[in-house]
Amino acid sequence: MALCGLRVLELAGLAPAPLCGLLLADFGAQVVRVDRCPRASSSATDVQARGKRALAVDLKQPRGAALLRRLCRKADVLIEPFRPGVMEKLGLSPDLLLQDNPRLIYARLTGFGQAGKYAPLAGHDINYLAVSGVLSRLGRKDENPYAPTNVLADFAGGGVMCAMGILLALHERTKSGKGQVIDASMVEGAAYLSSFLWKAQKIGLWARPRGENLLDSGAPFYETYKTSDGKYMAVGALEPQFYKQFIIGLGLDSHKLPHQMSLPDWPEMKKTFTDVFLTKTQAEWCAIFDGMDACVTPVLTTDEAAFHPHNKERGSFLENDQGEISPRPAPVLSRTPATPSSKRDPFIGEHTKEILLEYDISEEEISELLSLKVIECGNPKANL
Repeated sequence: MALCGLRVLELAGLAPAPLCGLLLADFGAQVVRVDRCPRASSSATDVQARGKRALAVDLKQPRGAALLRRLCRKADVLIEPFRPGVMEKLGLSPDLLLQDNPRLIYARLTGFGQAGKYAPLAGHDINYLAVSGVLSRLGRKDENPYAPTNVLADFAGGGVMCAMGILLALHERTKSGKGQVIDASMVEGAAYLSSFLWKAQKIGLWARPRGENLLDSGAPFYETYKTSDGKYMAVGALEPQFYKQFIIGLGLDSHKLPHQMSLPDWPEMKKTFTDVFLTKTQAEWCAIFDGMDACVTPVLTTDEAAFHPHNKERGSFLENDQGEISPRPAPVLSRTPATPSSKRDPFIGEHTKEILLEYDISEEEISELLSLKVIECGNPKANL
């Protein structure tokens, strides 16, 4: 796989950091999730731990922090999800770790970044979206701005952008031989992903208030519509040729409708399309549109998506040894595709001893650290 042989230490956190580690693990990196201990149970809240192993260390103990520092000397990447200053208090600042290992990629993933007025504050996806400027553009007309779960800032602006930063730094390291520090801010990541919103204002695509533009539910031909069985269809018939096919599929006469781009008529057109979609089930509409270039598709639930004929044909979803279904890693590489693990996610501390031995920590020291409760070894059998 593309990242085979890469050693990654991922300090356990929520949402974006685990996704960042998952992306690297799926493409072959040896990712170790460093959990906190003492633990309340053997179960982890990380549901993105596919292909990772788990090590439990009490970083608040000097011996625990020192142990992590030693591990970083042999690692390629450290993913750190804490607020600014936490690692410095633990004696694990970038300066120290890069002094020990000049090739280390030290990725710091936070909501507001390492500096700035909001840097020390707590926040969540909705806050980062708000400060990025993106949230103000999301939502329907005459409604409050709406955050689309926590996908945009946490995962896309955070986890994915951080992973991209890591890959960029690794590529640069092949030339310089040096590591570096990555300041991955979810605010900036979400804003950067949404660069189109800023640029498109100049050409009028986002010039109107929220919910009245071409791509934000303003247009009747870029919208979701309910079917007679309570399901939905998604319409993205933007270009004239696709819009023409869309109208044909609905069984309407285009000559009796306003022009596609007649903005004042959009509300009435949307009402017409709403009424028509309610006359058939989702399956009936799929039978009509699946063979047409009209940009009309069913809105599938997460359970349905894995079994849709297109996704099944491509193998777009995987099932692990626990029967859990999740998306296949993307994109697909022709020579070195991802080969994700089919094993269940690890318990907290499940691989502690195994990992430490690989990082050249002796059996004797491991026993001592266990007795001092600096580390913990998970016992999954006791919880099965």
